[in-house]
Amino acid sequence: MPNIVEIAVNNDAFKTLVTAVKVAGLVEALQQPGPLTVFAPNDDAFGKLLPGTVDTLVQNIPQLQRILKYHVVAGAYTTSDLQNIDTLTSLEGSPIPIRCGEPFEVKNATVLAPDIEASNGIIHVIDTVILMG
Repeated sequence: MPNIVEIAVNNDAFKTLVTAVKVAGLVEALQQPGPLTVFAPNDDAFGKLLPGTVDTLVQNIPQLQRILKYHVVAGAYTTSDLQNIDTLTSLEGSPIPIRCGEPFEVKNATVLAPDIEASNGIIHVIDTVILMG
């Protein structure tokens, strides 16, 4: 079974995310045995950001790392695991609100594709880049 990074690299919907993870130097961290849960924004999610935001983040590696780490939590959480959980703490350290209903939401993002299994965790594809605060 492929790991989180391998799944993202082999999916055309994650080109921006893969580039951001590489620039931020987080590839190795996402290849660790984990387990990890990643709330992965697709390319359309990055496209919702204000023009120039991605370019600005690529030039500000510490901020890019913080934002990317906000999309990851320690542990493998499937949709069923999240049913009775209101928040998770991201690797960045901030809480991520979880609403497992119709729709399944993570902070201000809707989960488009839940429960993608990887050898080192779970991926939930989201439609919006989530930010701390």
